[in-house]
Amino acid sequence: MSHEALLFLSTAVAIGGIVVAITWLKLPPVLALLFGTLFLGLTTSVGAKGTPDAVADGFADVMGEIGILVSLGVMLGALLTAADTMQRLVGTTLKAFGRRSIPYVFAVTLSSLFTAIYSDVLLVLSAPLARRLAPKLGARGRALMGGALTAGIEVGLVFVAPGVAAVAIAGILDVPLGQMFLLGLVVALPTALLTVFVFSVVLRWMTWDPATDEIEDGEAVDASEEPDAPAPDSAPPVTPTPAGRAAVGTVTDAPAELPQTPTQTQTQTHTRKPRPLPLALAVTPVLLVLVLIAGGALADGLSLDVAPVGFLTDPVVALLLGTTVAYVLARRVRSREEIGDVIGKSLAQCGSILVLSGISGSLGAIIERSGMGRTLGDLFSSGILPPLLLVWIMAAVLHIALGSISVAGITAAGILAPIAGHLDTPLVLVALAAGSGALFVPHVSSNFFWMFQSLLGFSTRGTIKTHTVPMTLASLISLPIILTVAVFV
Repeated sequence: MSHEALLFLSTAVAIGGIVVAITWLKLPPVLALLFGTLFLGLTTSVGAKGTPDAVADGFADVMGEIGILVSLGVMLGALLTAADTMQRLVGTTLKAFGRRSIPYVFAVTLSSLFTAIYSDVLLVLSAPLARRLAPKLGARGRALMGGALTAGIEVGLVFVAPGVAAVAIAGILDVPLGQMFLLGLVVALPTALLTVFVFSVVLRWMTWDPATDEIEDGEAVDASEEPDAPAPDSAPPVTPTPAGRAAVGTVTDAPAELPQTPTQTQTQTHTRKPRPLPLALAVTPVLLVLVLIAGGALADGLSLDVAPVGFLTDPVVALLLGTTVAYVLARRVRSREEIGDVIGKSLAQCGSILVLSGISGSLGAIIERSGMGRTLGDLFSSGILPPLLLVWIMAAVLHIALGSISVAGITAAGILAPIAGHLDTPLVLVALAAGSGALFVPHVSSNFFWMFQSLLGFSTRGTIKTHTVPMTLASLISLPIILTVAVFV
């Protein structure tokens, strides 16, 4: 057997073993990836002596790139949540655009402005508003709002920085965050809008029976109510705590335990009467971050080499400034103890993504040092299929096998990192193609699937229709958009 054949066999066994360990053995993705990485190193020319160094170096390279960015991004999202910014902005925007635009406003807002909020938390925060507005849209209203909600959250997660998966994929592939943000928006916004439109058309032809697709849980919904901002004398919700839930990317067979919001009795000790922020002031932190990151990308594009501009638009500095402003504003509506609790929980939530990203970097380092990077590069450059399509297929297959969008996108990025620079395709498009493929066919092995089902009140069949179908549409719609962008980039 030739050397290249042995490399392919070792790589196939390693990746197949990762999938089996996660799906059948129920091993946490972090451990499965680490065992697969060690196996690949030991069975290739890297060997027992070089494998530990490659694992450590790959982990350190990725963590040095994204560790601070992911941590600050998740903290920013948690502080925005504490200030009740998302619910108030969505409610105000919905009032301005009218009833017919409700699903589109939902999808666009969630996929662009609030990607910093952890996806599970964003689902918990937005699901009640989606259910409250659903009766305004008719008999299929809840289904349409479910599709818009899941499309907005997941599209933003993989395409738009500072979304956790977007930042992780960009960091592993060494994509400047400004490029990821700008081109991510170019892909995410039309994807979100078109997904909602196509899903609304599909929904007309889809058999939707509220008696079997929806679950009545006794929740009273008044279709005449408008999505008003919170009353001045009501405290905004504390960031939900994923108590008892499996770590991000962990595959489960049953619904994960839903995040619990502390009761009034539990929080009464530390809660002080809030002073609601003007909405324009509440959104300042996220707008500041987005403007600075976009400004950095434009400065790079114009070859503007001015030290103060470069410093202020550096993603770490931009996120730090935004997080600091968010903290100052959150202190106006929350006590110091509550803010500390919110920050602590947000850092705990992003921990698994950080470790997973680091080990994906270790996998990439092993692939590069074993020589498999050159072999994969030749395969991707063979002309059999466009490189971006091959990237999409790899991420899609990983998602179907692993059941987690974040795990699939990050793993695909780790495999592609050693060869991405030799694909004759901008790295940012490789990152976007990996995110696009990672959206393909979410199913019952995902924690998000079961949270979505419970929070929106769908049966399993209804969840497949309102979560799996829109996400598959988003994946298929985003791919040609990325291929079109590639013509002009």
